[in-house]
Amino acid sequence: MSIRVALHHHTRYRFDKPVKLSPHVFRLRPAVHSRTPIESYSLRIEPDEHFINWQQDPFGNYMARVVFPEKARELVVEVDLVANMTIINPFDFFVEEYAGAFPFEYTPELREELLPYLKVREDGPLLKKWLKTIPDSNENSVFFLVDLNRLLFEHIDYTVRMEPGVQSCETTLEKRSGSCRDSGWLLVQILRHFGLAARFVSGYLVQLTADVPSLDGPSGPSQDFTDLHAWAEVYIPGAGWIGLDPTSGLFAGEGHIPLACTPDPASAAPVTGATDPTEVAFSFSNEVTRIHEDPRVTKPYSDAQWSDILALGDRVEERLEAGDVRLTMGGEPTFVGLDDPDAPEWNTAADGRRKRERAEDLFWRLREEFAPGAVMHYGQGKWYPGEPLPRWAMNCFWRVDGEPVWRDPKLLATPAKKGKHTVAAAHDFAVALAERLGIGTDYVMPAWEDALYFLWSEGQLPEGMDPLKADLGKNLERQKLREVLRQGMGEPVGHVLPLGWDFGANAWRSCAWRFRDGRLFLVPGNSPRGLRLPFDALESSDEEKPPPQAASQLQEPVALPARDQLDATAGAPARRRSDAGKSANFIRTALCVEVRDGNLFMFLPPLTSLE
Repeated sequence: MSIRVALHHHTRYRFDKPVKLSPHVFRLRPAVHSRTPIESYSLRIEPDEHFINWQQDPFGNYMARVVFPEKARELVVEVDLVANMTIINPFDFFVEEYAGAFPFEYTPELREELLPYLKVREDGPLLKKWLKTIPDSNENSVFFLVDLNRLLFEHIDYTVRMEPGVQSCETTLEKRSGSCRDSGWLLVQILRHFGLAARFVSGYLVQLTADVPSLDGPSGPSQDFTDLHAWAEVYIPGAGWIGLDPTSGLFAGEGHIPLACTPDPASAAPVTGATDPTEVAFSFSNEVTRIHEDPRVTKPYSDAQWSDILALGDRVEERLEAGDVRLTMGGEPTFVGLDDPDAPEWNTAADGRRKRERAEDLFWRLREEFAPGAVMHYGQGKWYPGEPLPRWAMNCFWRVDGEPVWRDPKLLATPAKKGKHTVAAAHDFAVALAERLGIGTDYVMPAWEDALYFLWSEGQLPEGMDPLKADLGKNLERQKLREVLRQGMGEPVGHVLPLGWDFGANAWRSCAWRFRDGRLFLVPGNSPRGLRLPFDALESSDEEKPPPQAASQLQEPVALPARDQLDATAGAPARRRSDAGKSANFIRTALCVEVRDGNLFMFLPPLTSLE
């Protein structure tokens, strides 16, 4: 996917009389090493009567030497080119091992070839003082360049300066401002003081407006833009010449099209020449036009195409409504961290610290935007082959009529932050909930880890390994063993309340769960307590009856009561029934309460309907 642009550069010199033009040199053709593909190029010069010879200077740059045999009243230079603005990763390079950390030394042969780019031209006191503020070592050479370029960008303000030539480094540092050529030349000298080969670059800068505003940092220009520009390049073994633009603090990308790269700015001037003494009116313009755009994620269609799609969608919607066809749609956007996109958590790993934190932040922001008053539910998502556990999922449930489901978001804990609750809080909450639902509190029962299993697991560890101190790595079973041993196997790890909805009585019901040894021992594992209930060990009646089921999901849903009405009924504590909420049917669903990282977690019983 790419965008092709046409660049037009027009320069005009009007003289007050016919003048003799000396031979001129024009450095306005993209350099051979331009990473941006140039699909076509043309150079037009007036007066038409002239001789042109294309050459390459000692540094490999294209230069047009033009001879004018007759006097002229004006000189016009027009450049037209077509560039393919394919996205370029400025960090797509390798670095030789010996140059991985800074400082490093070029090999003798390479240093000999780079001598013109190593020569220090300026050595003033302000430059020396500024150099002392820069750390002269870094374990990563690329990081050193990034930091240096950023620091210079922050220190020198950009300004448009129409005076000819390049400021000295001392002037630029004293004023703390300069044009692109001034800051570019300053960076060249700074790099050479650090022993790095650097050259001055004159070229075109093309900046296109972003399809969508940036979520991290500035969004760039408000309209497409191009102009002559200047920056620096540094030679790193293995990577070659790397462009650094101190005007923006960024590495050179697809928008940087080099024209001339030389040890000194004078050799890179776009135009060099002279005329007889005369008054001159100077004008110039630079324009960039998009001539082709491939469909892409951020701009898949043109405005006209979007209009056609929306019109078609309206027609389809009308036919669906006429036929009483109701559809639902789901989607899976994929998010990647901007600061570390190559980290495993954004590519292959199921979880990660930053992923969980940012998912939590996005989750709450979406709630505030689309569903204020919603209840938040943390559950399980997809279970991919080869992974020991299902991935986590965050769900948000709300009422379409705007009535709040959950009033106070402060009562909802954030799993990413540790709390201060203990197992005793899980017991107190389960008991208080049973009382509020009108259910006997004796139905609340503690849940235990299987001591025999974990004692056996401890015995399987290598001799001399202390499970409380050893790094158990990614072995989930051993991590669970360490967690259980630290907590102690003589304490419950949560509480369980058998719970189900009685559609006949329109009330919650419970029953007693009985086990052969009198205790509820969880199935060994790492999942939440509600997924490890030992149903196979549960003693039940031979005449066990399934509880009454909800009405068919295909029936038209009944409007929910207003929140105030619900608060007056279900929201208030239920009256303690004479049967203590005992169900006539055996209930195999349960609400589990546990504490993880100091936060109180509830595992909700499976329900046939959210209402």
